[in-house]
Amino acid sequence: MSRPLEPALDTFRNPLALYLAATRPAFLSASLVAGLLGLAAAAYSGVEVHGVLALVTLLFALLAHAGVNVLNDYYDALNGTDAQNTERIFPFTGGSRFIQNGVLSMMQTARFGFSLLAGVALAGLWLMQVSASQLMYIGLAGLFIGWAYSAPPFRLNSRGLGELCVAAGFLLIVVGTDFVQRGGFSVVPVYAGMSYAVLVAALLYMTQFPDRTADRQAGKLHWVARLEVRRARWGYLLIVALAYIWLTLLVASGKLPAFALLCWLALPLSLAAARQLFHYADQPQQLAAAIKLTILAMLLHGGLLALVLSLSKGNA
Repeated sequence: MSRPLEPALDTFRNPLALYLAATRPAFLSASLVAGLLGLAAAAYSGVEVHGVLALVTLLFALLAHAGVNVLNDYYDALNGTDAQNTERIFPFTGGSRFIQNGVLSMMQTARFGFSLLAGVALAGLWLMQVSASQLMYIGLAGLFIGWAYSAPPFRLNSRGLGELCVAAGFLLIVVGTDFVQRGGFSVVPVYAGMSYAVLVAALLYMTQFPDRTADRQAGKLHWVARLEVRRARWGYLLIVALAYIWLTLLVASGKLPAFALLCWLALPLSLAAARQLFHYADQPQQLAAAIKLTILAMLLHGGLLALVLSLSKGNA
């Protein structure tokens, strides 16, 4: 099977297509599902979902994720990890390669990323007017986490906090999307979104194996880089287990409907990815299938949960 071609300047005739590709649009599906979970949590609580407002909220969640992706490329170019990454699996790891392949300069990338986040901030001001002013806290927390994940002096991923940042960031999308519809805070989107957010963190964990050598050289000491590779494999199973334990406990306590257990249908995909990881952890360029399985498990879990909640009625 041929490997996907990395981006080159002469492949983009349309500037719009170039800048869209720089956001790594395939990964934005993670934010889309998080937003759908937020809408489903509101519907589960009996809140009437306003279609236009829902679409606008989803759009700006995608833009926020896009901005974070672009800035991550910029900061990883600054610290040199993407440039020296020879074990990457494009397009899943090693960044977008736009800077390294001369498609965009570092300054163009930085301006683009900050422009996207500035646009999201302005949109947030409008959303506050149509929902409630406390939305500001969700937005500021999300933007800070997205920026501080890679940016100095925080560099939270390099300090072993990357998985926590990713889980918190995607949970904030669920909470924020619910908040816009509800006009206030609720624990329901936290219950609904946590297992999905943890599975997004599992995806981050998996994709760090091909980047491990380059990240260690650049001082990005996330847990996959800190641990001996054969011990690090167990972290993936631990994260996946936390997601399903959380979901099961919430169903058992009546916080989520029983049909939410349908999300267990995604677990075999995660276990298949774990088998691949345990076999190829020390041959990271062989992990493309494991990454794809992890993505499918994450999206199936989140999609099933959103469907179940949207068709159910809770007491919240």
